[in-house]
Amino acid sequence: MYRLRDILLTLTILSVLLAGCGKEKVDSVVETDTNPDSMPTMVTRDVTTLISDSGMTKYRITSKLWIVYDEAKTPVWKFPTGLYLEKFDEKFRVEAHIKCDSATYFKQEKLWRLDGNVEISNVQKEVFLTEQLYWSQSRHKVYSDSFIHIEKSDRIIEGYGFTSNEKMTTYIINKPSGIFPVDEERAGAAEQ
Repeated sequence: MYRLRDILLTLTILSVLLAGCGKEKVDSVVETDTNPDSMPTMVTRDVTTLISDSGMTKYRITSKLWIVYDEAKTPVWKFPTGLYLEKFDEKFRVEAHIKCDSATYFKQEKLWRLDGNVEISNVQKEVFLTEQLYWSQSRHKVYSDSFIHIEKSDRIIEGYGFTSNEKMTTYIINKPSGIFPVDEERAGAAEQ
C-alpha cells in the first residue's frame, strides 16, 4: 500500500514539474521575421543524387554542399563548394562530365551558372576549360563570354566567348585566338 502511494505521489510531482517546465519554454520563444532571400529552405551536405529519364539513370550529381532558396524572390540552388556531374550511357558508363568550383541554378529561368575552373568533357572526348559558363535548359544552349580552351583529338582551340548546343558537340568560338594542331609524332619526340 505504501508503495502504491509513493508511486502516485512521485507521478504527481513529476507531472507538476514537467507542466511547469513546458510553460517556461513556451514563454521564452521569441518570434522573428525571416527573410526568404537569406534563409535557405534546405541545406544538404555530402550530396550524391541520381537523375533518371524514362526509368534509365542518366546523371549523377555530387557536391559537398547544396543550399536551396525556394521561397526567395528569385529561387536559386547554390553549390558554393563545387559540383561534379557525370552523364551515363545506356550501360551506365560515364560518357561525359562537368566539374566546377561553384554553381548556381536559377530555378525560374532554368539557367545554370558554373564558376571557377569549369571543366567539361563531351561524348566525343573533347575537353572544355573556362572560368565561367552558362547552360540554359529552356533554350538548350551553353554559352560563355570568358576565355575558352578546347582540346580535341587533332587540335587545341582557344578564344574568348562561345555558344554551343547543350551536348557540347556543335559550337562556335566568338573570338578565336589560336588553333594549334596536335602532331602525335612531334608530341612523342618532345617527351623523350
